[in-house]
Amino acid sequence: MRRIIIEEPYSDSALWSRRLALFAAAVIGVGLLLARAGLDPTAVLAVIGSAIVIACLSMLCAGAASVAIWRTGRKGVDVLLTGFFLALCLLAYPSFLAIQAVRLPVLNDVSTDLDDPPAFSLSHKALAARGDWAPASIPAAARALQAKAYPDVQPIFLDLDGDEAFNMVLHAAAARHWTIIEAIPPGGRLGLGHVDAIAHGMVFGFPDDIAIRIRPLAGQTRVDVRSVSRVGRHDFGANARRIEAFADELNAEADADTK
Repeated sequence: MRRIIIEEPYSDSALWSRRLALFAAAVIGVGLLLARAGLDPTAVLAVIGSAIVIACLSMLCAGAASVAIWRTGRKGVDVLLTGFFLALCLLAYPSFLAIQAVRLPVLNDVSTDLDDPPAFSLSHKALAARGDWAPASIPAAARALQAKAYPDVQPIFLDLDGDEAFNMVLHAAAARHWTIIEAIPPGGRLGLGHVDAIAHGMVFGFPDDIAIRIRPLAGQTRVDVRSVSRVGRHDFGANARRIEAFADELNAEADADTK
């Protein structure tokens, strides 16, 4: 007598968890491509937001699948784990941003000089590069929030003359892969140098605007940096990190130059 073995079917929730996670990954990939192509940031964020929702649904399906498999003995543990860990990876960066949003104040404009932040150039070339947009003055309330949240964002002092400091600023900006829009060496009536640049975020590639002021002093040069995000009211600490990384780059080059 032939014995019929009935194999347990896969859990539907496990299958949907994997399907949704794969779909979410595809949607995020499309969003990143659109961002790099220069699509309107609002549309890009809407695409990324939908992917995050889909990834969350995948996690919920994975949870439901684990319960169903435990109770019924259905197959699909490997499938639900694939969906769960893929969704978990997709949600890692949004979760980091959510933590930063709670931990840090709502700022998108950070400067090393809160009393007199470097101004952005209003030349035709600079405005054209920024889409005819110029960052407004930093409100007093925002300056107070920055002073408390980012005490390490301070002016950079180099034991170099103005021209040497200016050249080192350009070299450090190039090392950070910033696009230089305008560069004016120290001189003129005020004796100041100025650099306007654009940096792009590592993930979405959204443009952020940077103004650098070079002020020669007796025996040294003071460099002030201002970094402003074009997209969103919250920079999640990106501008402060950018300024600190630039300061580290500049100081490292200055130390190497003196050896």
